[in-house]
Amino acid sequence: MSKIFDLEKIKEKVIENLKKVYDPEIPADIYNLGLIYEIKFEEKENYLYCEIDMTLTSPACPVADSLLEQVKYVTLAVDEIDEVRVNLVFNPVWDPSMMSEDAREIMGASGAAIPFY
Repeated sequence: MSKIFDLEKIKEKVIENLKKVYDPEIPADIYNLGLIYEIKFEEKENYLYCEIDMTLTSPACPVADSLLEQVKYVTLAVDEIDEVRVNLVFNPVWDPSMMSEDAREIMGASGAAIPFY
């Protein structure tokens, strides 16, 4: 019998988990920073594969490897997901306009200067 996946609910769980991942130098989570560009799913033979396109605030980010591993780990923590692929992309280039209003408030409260685009 094949599994039926509610991909919207699963995506919500993934996003909830991604909101627990922080760049150690920035007081906002990677999802609200706008670093997650796309979350896709593929169902194949009762398995659910998840592919995430993400970026970094800077290509020279010193914690890039650990952030990618954390994204993979928290995504695999969603019970329905069997395998995860995290793609690091730099197109489009990240800029502060991609942050959510929540991230802007957090950054502002921490004293960070945020240019508005």
